[in-house]
Amino acid sequence: MFTENVKPRGRGRPPGQTAQGAAAKQRLYEIAVRRMAKHGYEMTTLRDVAREAWVSVGLLYRYFPSKRAVIFALYDELSADYVRRAAAMRPGKWRDRFLVALNTSLEVLEPHRMTLRALIPVLVGDPNEGLFGRHAAFSRFRVQGVFEHAVVDASDAPARGLAEPVGRLLYLVHLAVLLWWLLDKSTKQRATTTLVALLQQILPSTALTLRLPFVRRFIVSVDELIREALFGDVVEARSER
Repeated sequence: MFTENVKPRGRGRPPGQTAQGAAAKQRLYEIAVRRMAKHGYEMTTLRDVAREAWVSVGLLYRYFPSKRAVIFALYDELSADYVRRAAAMRPGKWRDRFLVALNTSLEVLEPHRMTLRALIPVLVGDPNEGLFGRHAAFSRFRVQGVFEHAVVDASDAPARGLAEPVGRLLYLVHLAVLLWWLLDKSTKQRATTTLVALLQQILPSTALTLRLPFVRRFIVSVDELIREALFGDVVEARSER
C-alpha cells in the first residue's frame, strides 16, 4: 500500500509540505476529479478514491477531509490558471476585452469539460459548495475581477460607479454562456460558438445604450439585487482573506 515515508523534522527546519507529500496530494486530487467526471459527484466517495490510489482513508483525509475540499481545490486551480492567462489581455474597448475574457475562460475549462458537466448540480444548485458558496468566494473573486477590470481599465470605460457593475453583469453573462457550453450537445459545441458570435454582434449596441440615464440606473439597481441575492457573502468572505 502506498504510504508516506515520514521522518522526524529536524530542529530549526521550517514547517511545510514535502515534495513527496505534494506529489501524493496531487495524485489523490487527480484521481478524485477523474472519478467525479466518470461517476458524478454523488456517486464518488473518498473511500473509492483511496482504494484506487492504494492509500489508507486516513492518509486521504489528511489532504482532503471531504469531497467539498476536492471541489474547492478544483475551483482554486482553474481560477488561478484563468487569471494567469487573462493577464495577457490587451488594451482596448470593454466589449472587445469582455470577449477575450470569455473566450479565455472557455479555453481554460475545455480540458475539464466532462468533469464540470458532471458537477453541474453542485456548481449551480448547491448553496454551500457551488460557485456562489461562501467557501468558493475567493476563487470567484479572482474570475469576477478579470471581468470587472476588463471594463474598468478599458479605453472606453464608463464612469467608475457604472464600470464595476457592468463588469459584474458581464461575469454573470459569462457564467450563463459556460452553462450553455456545458449542456451544448451540438457537434464540437458549434451552438456555443454561434452564441458567442451573436454576443459579439450585439455588444456595440449595448455599449451605446450605456449613455442613457435610465439604462445606467437600471444596471446599478440590478447589480445591487444580484450582489444581495448571489454575492451575499461578499463582505464576510473578504474579511477572512
